[in-house]
Amino acid sequence: MCPQTISTMRIDRLEPSRRKKGRILAYLADGSILKLTEKEVLEYGLRAGDELSEEDMDAIRASYGESSAKSDAAALLGRKPMSRADLTKKLQEKGASVRESEYAAEWLSAIGALDDQAFAALLVRHYSAKGYGPARWREELRRHGVERELWDEAMETAPPAEEIIADFLHSRWKGKQPDEKELKRTSDALLRRGFSWGDVKVALKGFTELLGEEDW
Repeated sequence: MCPQTISTMRIDRLEPSRRKKGRILAYLADGSILKLTEKEVLEYGLRAGDELSEEDMDAIRASYGESSAKSDAAALLGRKPMSRADLTKKLQEKGASVRESEYAAEWLSAIGALDDQAFAALLVRHYSAKGYGPARWREELRRHGVERELWDEAMETAPPAEEIIADFLHSRWKGKQPDEKELKRTSDALLRRGFSWGDVKVALKGFTELLGEEDW
């Protein structure tokens, strides 16, 4: 019986990518290209003239996928805060596999850079500062894929609804007494912004009484 031969592929040369910083291209003898980062080059001791087996190349591709996903994930988070769900979705849109995107997210979570509880609180504070109410906060938390168990704690970081409504009314009315049509427009606007009718009614009544509209 003839011994089984193992096919290999030679690396002709290694060159840095001109398109993506940190990427290294291994040009193989068959004309194909193996994408690398410095991690794979150092870990596998790669250099021109090396012969790689299929097993070697599969392992290098897997390592590159993880390295690339980690690099992309760190860059995405460096631009703006993100939830874990948003981050993994973005990574997959950039070409990472589900496994690679989850690996990158887990790595960032482990080092404290990705924290859905902190992101949820930031999101709630952002929308409350823009004059939106609890229903809108919940809508945004859901849209960004934040787990339901994190919502209540995040929502406790926002000011009370009546304070947010009062700021909105100060800005909208500027001390003027609203007529009936303006009261209706304002209440509709607040409902659209995510406040409950109960909160809106109490806030409008209190505010109009301060302005002299005792009978509203």
